[in-house]
Amino acid sequence: MKDTLILICPILLILLAAGWCIRTRNDFVAKEIRVEEGLSGIEVALVKRYDLLTNLLQVTKGYMAHEKEIFTQIAQLRKGMSVEELNEAKVQIDGFQDRLFAVVEGYPELRASDVCMKLMSGIRDAEEHLQASWRLYNTNVTAYNTAIAVFPASLLAGGRQPKAFFSADEEQHNSVSMTV
Repeated sequence: MKDTLILICPILLILLAAGWCIRTRNDFVAKEIRVEEGLSGIEVALVKRYDLLTNLLQVTKGYMAHEKEIFTQIAQLRKGMSVEELNEAKVQIDGFQDRLFAVVEGYPELRASDVCMKLMSGIRDAEEHLQASWRLYNTNVTAYNTAIAVFPASLLAGGRQPKAFFSADEEQHNSVSMTV
């Protein structure tokens, strides 16, 4: 009986350690997938916002002389980007959006149109969706970065590197006013 217990205890410890290692590695993979899913959500929200801005741009075509230049710039900002590139594209799209809203505000008959009002409302909704996507992404990045940094799980992290957070630049800390 004592010999069996001496034999079973190390085997049980090895099995527990192996189970912990497998679970920890699988948790890393699951967290990486959640980070990628969050990034995909940001891309979807940016495309939605881009499409709404493009539609608003089409509505304002008759009112804008420099429409083609803005449309060309925004078309280059669409997809296949890293977190840093997406963050930079967001800043550029914000600038485009501000210029477009300024044009809309300069033409009362355009600002009063139903189509324009619906598009502006859609853009606000897209902004909220984008902000929620950023929060989800950053939450997932926090969980992933924490998982690869804490001991003893960090021993199994291997070559995994921390993921980058989305963050607002200084200009974005100021409140944006959208008057319709």
